[in-house]
Amino acid sequence: MPRSGSRVRFRVLAAGLTASALAGLGLWLAASALAIGPEPQRWTEASWPFPRDAWPAGRAFRCARSSCGQDIVLYVRPKLGFCNCVSGVTEDAEVDGVSDLDLLAPDYWPTGPGTGRRIGDLPGRSRTYSMTLADGGTAFAAGIAVSRGCDLVAVAALSATPIGEAALSAAVGFLASAGPMSWLRRALEHP
Repeated sequence: MPRSGSRVRFRVLAAGLTASALAGLGLWLAASALAIGPEPQRWTEASWPFPRDAWPAGRAFRCARSSCGQDIVLYVRPKLGFCNCVSGVTEDAEVDGVSDLDLLAPDYWPTGPGTGRRIGDLPGRSRTYSMTLADGGTAFAAGIAVSRGCDLVAVAALSATPIGEAALSAAVGFLASAGPMSWLRRALEHP
């Protein structure tokens, strides 16, 4: 009789181990499926390439095609006291004039109407452009201008391919994330 009791305990133990192994395998497969999904966006800071002008230098960020769907560079800087203090940025012409596109190329033109856009709690507008570079080549850009009170944040995005809504939303999402948004809020504080 002791043999049959041992067999029962062995079967119970084996069933428990099998169930545990299957549960562990299921968790591993679920985690692997999540890891196989799209790579998270990876923005890296680059140096500000433009010469000094009337505004302080800003910050530049790059995202590669492998994680953002296209190679894109953002040039971001605050412009204190440079916005309509009452209405903020509400017109496409304002985006055309303040979003630093002239730093990227001498000749640019919009590819369509702009749209309302927010970076965190900062409201404004965005618009996409085609441009002729100084060397005669073609590039694509997006201008974003958002504001708080009389202060503006100008963003110029540059890519070798047209900047679609997905890439523009990714850029805005990145700028609204904790690190960049903290920098923007500090930059908009008056001394």
